[in-house]
Amino acid sequence: METKIKICGMKHPENIMEIAALQPDYLGFIFYDKSPRNFEDIIPQLAKSIQKVGVFVNATFEEIQEKATTHKLDLVQLHGDESPELCLSLQQNKLKVIKSFSIDNAFNFNSLSKYFYNCDYFLFDTKGANYGGNGIAFDWRILERYYLNKPYFLSGGIGLENLTDLKSFFQKDYAKKCIAIDGNSQFEIEPGLKNPETLKTFIQNLKHTL
Repeated sequence: METKIKICGMKHPENIMEIAALQPDYLGFIFYDKSPRNFEDIIPQLAKSIQKVGVFVNATFEEIQEKATTHKLDLVQLHGDESPELCLSLQQNKLKVIKSFSIDNAFNFNSLSKYFYNCDYFLFDTKGANYGGNGIAFDWRILERYYLNKPYFLSGGIGLENLTDLKSFFQKDYAKKCIAIDGNSQFEIEPGLKNPETLKTFIQNLKHTL
C-alpha cells in the first residue's frame, strides 16, 4: 500500500493553492479558535484527488456537522477528548472519522479498543502542551505495542530531518498499518503558512525513500 501524505494546519488561500499544486493526498484545516492555525476563510477549489480534512478539538456534533457541510469536508479529525459515541454519530451521518491520540512512552494502547468500531482511522501524535502542532516527534518504536487492525496516520514533528528515520520505520512490521504521514509545524514559515519548497523536497524524497 502506498503511503499517503497529509499536510495539516492550512490557513491562507494563496498558500493553500501553492501546497495543493504539490498534490498531497490530504489537506487539513483546523477549526479550533485557540489554535494559531484556526481556519476562518473559504477553502479554495481543490483537485478531486485531494481530500479535505477538518480538525476539531472537543467540538459539538452540531459544530462539526456545520463545518463539514459548509466546506464539503471528506473527513473529520477529532483531536481532543471526544467520546466513541460522538465518533459513531458522525460516522452514521456519512462522515469518515480520524480519531487522534497523544502518544508518550506510557501510552496504553488498550485505551483504543473502545474506538475501534467507531472511527475509520487512528492518528498518533506526540503528547505535549498543545492538542497538536507541538513540533516534536515521539519514539515510533512504541508502535510495536500497537496490536489493533486499524490503519493509522503518523504525526508529530515530522520534517525533512526525519526522512532517514522514516525509511527505517517503514521497514518495520508495525509500520504496515501506517497509511499516511502527517506534516505540519516543521514545514512552516509561521503558524499556518507552509513553505512550498521545503514541502516539495520532503514529498519528492519521501516517495523516493518509500
